[in-house]
Amino acid sequence: MRGGGGRAASGMHKAHRVKAAVGGTTLALETGCIAQLADGAVVARQGDSMVVAAVVASQDVSEDHGFFPLTVEYREKMASAGRIPGGYLRRESRSTEGETLISRLIDRSIRPLFPAGFRGDTQVSITLMSHEPDIDPGVLGINAAGAALLCSDLPWDGPVAAVRMVRIGERLVAAPTAAEQAKASLNLVASFTRQGLVMAEGRIDQEPEERLLEALDCAWEAADPLLAALEQLGEVAAVETRSYRLGSAHEDLVRAMEEHLIPHFAAITGVSSKRQRQSLQQSAQAQALVALEGLASPEVLAQAAQTAMRRQLRAEALRGRRLDGRRLNEIRTISAETGWLPRAHGSAVFTRGETQAVVTCTLGTSREGQEIETLDGSVRRRFLVHYNFPPYSVGEVRPSRGPGRRELGHGSLVRAALEPAVPEASAFPFTIRVESEITQSNGSSSMASVCGGSLALMDAGVPIAAGVAGVAMGLVMEGESHAVLTDITGDEDHAGDMDFKVAGTRTGITAVQLDNKLGAVPTAILAGALRQARQARLQILDAMGAVCDRPRTRLGGHVPRVEVIRIRPNRIRELIGPSGKTIQELQAATGTRIEAGRDGTVRVWAEGEADLAQALSRIRDLTGLAEVDRVYQGTVATVTEYGCYVRLFGSVEGFLPAGYENASPSAGARVTVRVVGVDRRGRIELVPPGDTGESGQGG
Repeated sequence: MRGGGGRAASGMHKAHRVKAAVGGTTLALETGCIAQLADGAVVARQGDSMVVAAVVASQDVSEDHGFFPLTVEYREKMASAGRIPGGYLRRESRSTEGETLISRLIDRSIRPLFPAGFRGDTQVSITLMSHEPDIDPGVLGINAAGAALLCSDLPWDGPVAAVRMVRIGERLVAAPTAAEQAKASLNLVASFTRQGLVMAEGRIDQEPEERLLEALDCAWEAADPLLAALEQLGEVAAVETRSYRLGSAHEDLVRAMEEHLIPHFAAITGVSSKRQRQSLQQSAQAQALVALEGLASPEVLAQAAQTAMRRQLRAEALRGRRLDGRRLNEIRTISAETGWLPRAHGSAVFTRGETQAVVTCTLGTSREGQEIETLDGSVRRRFLVHYNFPPYSVGEVRPSRGPGRRELGHGSLVRAALEPAVPEASAFPFTIRVESEITQSNGSSSMASVCGGSLALMDAGVPIAAGVAGVAMGLVMEGESHAVLTDITGDEDHAGDMDFKVAGTRTGITAVQLDNKLGAVPTAILAGALRQARQARLQILDAMGAVCDRPRTRLGGHVPRVEVIRIRPNRIRELIGPSGKTIQELQAATGTRIEAGRDGTVRVWAEGEADLAQALSRIRDLTGLAEVDRVYQGTVATVTEYGCYVRLFGSVEGFLPAGYENASPSAGARVTVRVVGVDRRGRIELVPPGDTGESGQGG
């Protein structure tokens, strides 16, 4: 027995296996062999990658929380790639950022396909057991999770199939290799049912909306064989769907509540302040609860009131009227300010309606980049974006215990949106950290973070290619009628059918993220939403440009200075010194940080111009070539009967012939000499500073 349900013992399970071609690979799905005590389980294999997906749900819905308690946990085993985890414990512990982001992809692909009102506590677990670098574990996890749900007795309107699609030049490639992803100008994960698009998320290098729609169409075509295989699996492995109780209030009660609330809705509509609307709404609901007292428990009545308000909001949107009085395609009032924080390298305050983000940009040395342990080894990230959502931003009291899944997901989306505009390390060697602190929120704080992040980057003097802005689009759809809403508020997000975030420059899109509650979004509606989003994005960029239209030409006074020079690769040893002694002493003496590459590239970081100049001068003296006619302070290294060898800098020595007046010093003495050239033996020839170089006797 499991979760209150009644699946047969494991010996009665029957194995089923299906295959489908995905891109240039084959995906195999097998059930009935692993995790037979779960409500549904599947082993998915693509190439040498294998995941186990299992789903378990409780049949006992003892309490209705007003939401569907679905938990998706994607985890990776380091053993899957033949690696031992780093860290003190040497075992997997809390979820990594990458695992969390994949969990969110899977959640957003399967959640819309559960029936509205289903409240069974449900957990979907996906574990990567074997990893091939060229197989995308996130996409494999979505397909495995959907297959496990098909094989369970849960009410779920699948199948769903996921595909990663990239564009390389003019070519679209499904299920790309790691090398192909690295070259892609568009990198998109999308999941589909037979009815259309369920979820999409991707990074795009400033391409127009038409190119995104083309990629989605190709992804849907690539998903067709997989959908067919999943349908076959669902037929052969199907079990009877369990009975369940819907958590929503009774329809008669909702209609009675509507009769009491609709007369008050006109007073609520058109009020731009969220707090004022909430006050009016609570007053109307209180009157309705008193009038209907005794028909149901207070909790059920409150739920009926929420359902009634949601329906009315949707009905008004279909008539072209929004809760705060805006037109369907109208964005909220925008204000922005840069340089708000005096000690930050770059900062901006971006406010759109009742959503506000305070964003900073901090520049650091290349050593301050983030080292990330992955299944394929460690990677270094030089562009960091962090998003914080404190409880006061929505007027709540709750403990702050670090970033959760939502914060990590929003930060990843903002990074994807801004990254195409960020210069390469070769042109701008700094590590860049953008941090967004949401100080108030009423819809689309991630897109406010994109706008504020773009302004903060420019305020810090980062030479970004273009300004980047973002907007969240909503949808209300009833039968054949629909309304696309620009710049949605929190209430519209909650009551609507779609949350479609689109970010980009004037040239094109840089990032998208689509969630929906319909199950699938028709392509025609998506195309209209993209056109509407572009109009809004251009308006937002105009408002941002009025505040700061290009990056500062000089870095701020508190930004570390950096200079990049090249020395001969064979001179790197002179700079480093034995056990790093020379470079450590140089850094301590000049107050700088010095990074030396094997190719001879040297980066010098300093807080002030004087320290930077001093360090550069000493590096050039230490690792450079002796210059003709230049005077040096050297140290006598060896004395012979013909003269002495003088160490000029590092290991560079010259020969000072005997015969000059005062030119017979002892070993260790400090002498002043001038370089006159190279003698017939190939030695650097030295003379006293005032000598013409013609009186020496040679050796």
